[in-house]
Amino acid sequence: MSPRHKVGAMTDQAFVAETGTAEIPGKPTSASRTTLSHIMTHNDTNLLGTVHGGVIMKLVDDAAGAVAGRHSGGPAVTASMDEMVFLEPVRVGDLVHVKAQVNWTGRTSMEVGVRVLAERWNESTPPTQVGSAYLVFAAVDADGKPRVVPPVQPETERDKRRYQEAQIRRTHRLARRRAIKELREQRAAEGHED
Repeated sequence: MSPRHKVGAMTDQAFVAETGTAEIPGKPTSASRTTLSHIMTHNDTNLLGTVHGGVIMKLVDDAAGAVAGRHSGGPAVTASMDEMVFLEPVRVGDLVHVKAQVNWTGRTSMEVGVRVLAERWNESTPPTQVGSAYLVFAAVDADGKPRVVPPVQPETERDKRRYQEAQIRRTHRLARRRAIKELREQRAAEGHED
C-alpha cells in the first residue's frame, strides 16, 4: 500500500520526507469517470459474424486510457490488462457503451475498471453487460519517465469496494510476478534453458 493511502498514519510533511515529493491533492472517482459509446458495424466482425474481441479490447483500452489521463492530469500508458472477460457476444448493430473509472492509485500507477454494455441501436431495451476488464496504467512525463499521480478518493460504497478489490488484485499481480521470476531464476541455476 502506498504511504499516501495509510489514512491518518502520515502527515503531509512525513510523506514529503519519506517519498521526496509533495502531496498531490486527491481526486474523487467521479472526476475522471467516463463512457465511450460506439455502434458496431460489419467492419468490426470476426469469422463467426460477431464483433471481434480485439475490437472490444481496443475500445476498453481507449476508454481506460482517457480515464487514466484525466485522473493523472497528463499522459498515461497501459502497463497491463487483467481479467478481460467476455460474457456475451456483441453483434453488428449493437450500440456498445464502455464505462471506465479509476478504482485504485499507487504512487505512479492506477487501476482502471471497465464495464462493457451493449444494446440494440434501434430498440429501447436496457443494455446488457457483455464484458469487463481491469487495466493498470502508468503516468508518464514528456520523457516517458514515471510521474506521481493524485490519490483516488472513493465516493460511494461501491467505489470503496472496488478500491479494496483493486488492492487484492495488485497483491496477487505482484506475488505472481515474483513467483515467476523466482521459478525462472531457479531453472536457470539448474541449467535449464528457456
